[in-house]
Amino acid sequence: MSASADVRAPGAAGLGASPSTATMISLLAASSLTIMASTVISPGLPGMEAHFADDPDAALLTRLAVTLPGLLVAIFAPLAGGLSDRLGRRRILLAAMVLYVLAGMSGLLLDTLPAILVGRAMLGVAVAGVLTSASAMAGDLFRGEAQTRFMGRQASAMGFAGLIFLTGGGLLAEMHWRAPFGLYGIALLVLAAAAVFLPETRGAAARSQAAAEDDGATAPWGSLAILYFLGLGTMVAMYVMPVQLPFRLRELGMDAPSQAGLALGVFTLVSSISAFGAALLRGRLGAGGMFALSFLGLGAGLAWVSVSSDLLSICLGGAVAGAAMGLTMPNLFNTVVSLAPARVRGRATGGMTSAVFLGQFVSPLLSQPAAEAWGYGGAFLAAGVFAPLLAVVALLARRSFRA
Repeated sequence: MSASADVRAPGAAGLGASPSTATMISLLAASSLTIMASTVISPGLPGMEAHFADDPDAALLTRLAVTLPGLLVAIFAPLAGGLSDRLGRRRILLAAMVLYVLAGMSGLLLDTLPAILVGRAMLGVAVAGVLTSASAMAGDLFRGEAQTRFMGRQASAMGFAGLIFLTGGGLLAEMHWRAPFGLYGIALLVLAAAAVFLPETRGAAARSQAAAEDDGATAPWGSLAILYFLGLGTMVAMYVMPVQLPFRLRELGMDAPSQAGLALGVFTLVSSISAFGAALLRGRLGAGGMFALSFLGLGAGLAWVSVSSDLLSICLGGAVAGAAMGLTMPNLFNTVVSLAPARVRGRATGGMTSAVFLGQFVSPLLSQPAAEAWGYGGAFLAAGVFAPLLAVVALLARRSFRA
């Protein structure tokens, strides 16, 4: 099937019309905002912890500032997905982006940990709307090979954004731990582009077309549940990087926030590059085989970081883990979008969004006790051992991932 035959843009763009380059870029930019949601402030965590040193729970609460948005995404993503099915993708996306700007930048002004955590919680609600509606919109606009390619581009764009924002966050954190919160203002530019270029893909005509395409097909919720588990597990393992890496570096005598920003930037850069190959590998290995490969790579990268003692070696281990993540994320969302009938696509992608961000929230609740018991290297090693177990699950369930 040709690429042009695989692309559809119902709604305002007209049924069957190919989305414009401006539409594609705007959708990629909106998706890229989610990479900023939690990790952009990660390099400033030691400074935040020092600022609130009088709070006996500062160590845990500062880490929750990174992961709390994930909990709120996990709670609200299914609701956001259902609303996007009912009210329209574009409407939910634009409203969520407005909240994203306000909540994200609130850390510039708030001066108590509880208040900052409230702002981070509202950011999570916003991310639930942005990522769920953007992913569902992508499923509406693209089909077949074009859909696989777009999901790879989406993961790649998020990786490149991560390099810019995480490295920038590290440099800004050198000035003050609050400074990285200012990066959320970039979303204003994306909001303007989205308002101009993104069509409504869930109008009355589009709903009629979706009903015709579904032809009474039942949603494979069992297969989707397995994918949700894999998404959750991926984030439990991977999120040791942004949450614990600054403290692992400090444990090794590397205290500069810019060093953490560099290591995390390498992780996301390699992730973005490897995402370009996601479509090719998926075609050759299938969804289950690609999951197995990427989970083994993730485990190897995290284990490498666990035994590293210098910044170069840590960056190399992060690069291996990043390459694996670049294959994992587009495979997760593409498989969900491929399996889900159009009428429940918002709810299906909302479920994956929920699973991914629930994993982000749970990760430090598991890695922090591991770090206290075995050191930060031990926490990375535990995550490295866990990731290959996901490969086993993926291989056992590989037949259920075929659309």
